[in-house]
Amino acid sequence: MKCFLKVLISIFSVLAFSQHTETIKTDSTIIYYGREHFLIEGTVIADSLKESPYDRLPISYKEKVREPVWDLSKASAGITVRFHSNSTSINLKWSLLNDFQMNHMASTGIKGVDLYTKFKGQWRYVTTARPTDTINEQKLIKNMTPEFREYKLFLPLYDGVTKLEVGIDSIASIKKATPATLKPIVFYGTSITQGGCASRPGMAHTNIISRKLDVDCINYGFSGNGRMETPIVELISEIGARFYVIECLQNMDSHQVKERVRPLVDMIRNKQPFTPIVLVENMMYKAAFLDQTIETELIQENTVLKNEYDKIIKSGTPNIFYIKDNQDLLLDNEGTVDGVHLTDLGFLRYADYLMENFKKFKLIKD
Repeated sequence: MKCFLKVLISIFSVLAFSQHTETIKTDSTIIYYGREHFLIEGTVIADSLKESPYDRLPISYKEKVREPVWDLSKASAGITVRFHSNSTSINLKWSLLNDFQMNHMASTGIKGVDLYTKFKGQWRYVTTARPTDTINEQKLIKNMTPEFREYKLFLPLYDGVTKLEVGIDSIASIKKATPATLKPIVFYGTSITQGGCASRPGMAHTNIISRKLDVDCINYGFSGNGRMETPIVELISEIGARFYVIECLQNMDSHQVKERVRPLVDMIRNKQPFTPIVLVENMMYKAAFLDQTIETELIQENTVLKNEYDKIIKSGTPNIFYIKDNQDLLLDNEGTVDGVHLTDLGFLRYADYLMENFKKFKLIKD
């Protein structure tokens, strides 16, 4: 009997050890693949023209734009990576430019990476790669069946990426996704456009819209610096966009709005005669119902924008659209982290409101 028990214990020990070594073997045979194995979207600028493939402006713009704009352009807001794989696990290595942090935004939104997969024709959230240092490595998902799936990574909103690698099983394959055939939607705006203060990259409104419409969105949001400035307007006018969304009022005063709206429209129209341009009013932030100065400023800016829009329409310029502030978005004083910058709730509301208007203008299908 004792001998029989010893045999049983030995068998169980061998089985336990073999299972343990099998797990270790799987983890230790992950192979990482770099830039050439996946498609980068959210940009139309060639890698060769940028300091990093995940930058938003070409190197030639370093001397054209103000220093804060250049620094903010290094953040990978709106940049995505798309690929196919039959791996049973997806792993990620990513290196950050600044390891940046703020006291009103989650680190996962600032410098994390969201993983989505195509499921029944729609993008579905899987998980978020949470940053721990400048150089990061994480297993995002495991124990999947070995079938080909399409994946999309949404990169950090407020930090830059200097290196990105996707890790898969050694016996699996990775394939670069096919580029989209639809023209992109181009957004130009402020910290909110850049994604402040979503809890994770996929929850910025430009990324929500990108997923829901399954269309590429290019994000030229510059925190505190979305001011309808000539270099950025010239750049976006070179892009063959589906349409342009201009949401800059949060960073401008009424005098700047009056001076810059018409030149912005003219510069785009000079290169893109018929591409729709959507002008978006300022949101009436929660403090406006108490702070009379803020309320007056917001009303002035919106009034000036509407006046300039009316002049443009009267001049016969085609395909210019206007989105009024929807006070219901923030009517309950929820949806922001600080009274101004949006939470995930605020971004979901805002994305839905924009798409509702895009449908009304027949810029997208119902």
